[in-house]
Amino acid sequence: MFDLAKAIPDPDLVLAMEPEELAAKLLFLIKQRLSAGDHPYAHLGNYINELTTKDRNGNYPYPLERREELRVAIAEAWNWLEVNGLLIAAEGSNGQSGFRVLGRRAQHIADASTFAEFQATRMLRKELLHRRIADRVWSAFLRGEFDGAVFQAMKAVEVYVREAGGFGQDLLGVKLMQEAFKPKDGPLTDNDSEGGEQVSRMQLFCGAMGSYKNPNSHRDVDMNDPAEALEIILLANHLLRIVDARAVAISGGKGMPTAIVERQPSSINDKDRR
Repeated sequence: MFDLAKAIPDPDLVLAMEPEELAAKLLFLIKQRLSAGDHPYAHLGNYINELTTKDRNGNYPYPLERREELRVAIAEAWNWLEVNGLLIAAEGSNGQSGFRVLGRRAQHIADASTFAEFQATRMLRKELLHRRIADRVWSAFLRGEFDGAVFQAMKAVEVYVREAGGFGQDLLGVKLMQEAFKPKDGPLTDNDSEGGEQVSRMQLFCGAMGSYKNPNSHRDVDMNDPAEALEIILLANHLLRIVDARAVAISGGKGMPTAIVERQPSSINDKDRR
């Protein structure tokens, strides 16, 4: 008993934590208690009741006047664990009575690092992603395949630029971006913008290809930082939106050609990493 008070004896520290921060601490305490084998289930009521239970020395774990604040904080953290599938209802009537067991993902969260990774995967919202990467990239990211998700996102940019610009398969990567967004002459260049802006946009696409797509094409890149992968995927997402706008402009404002709109990225395997 009193796991939380032993781990965080200062009530002000508990109350200063965001729900997901307290949820992380609570999850590890729950796993520790379950692994002890005293009880196969976790119950929110146990943690709430301990706030007003005296220890062997006759002391409360936290000041009684802070009980309601702490109750709300613990309930919020518990709810966060349930909403994110880390705690799920136990089978049958036990679940109906509020008893919970660890979800599949929770069983694989071993420390603060893997919990942070879990949080990061929840930051990439599928509905915000471009249609060309929404399914495959989001799924890969959620599975923790960060290098694959980044490669697929940038590959989608390359494929889309090639299609929208009317290029053949002979142009790849940086060279393709240079030709597509060449100042004044590129098929995807916005000639209503100033010369410096045209150069900057070309460099933006070239830099993205050279930094994030090409390295994955030529060697194994071990990317294990979900936050970095998320940022690169969102960069690719932005580049795809730019190509959308240029495709509409090329069509005279009539919308993108049907072939471009309907195309979905094909499966990307090792032979495509070129």
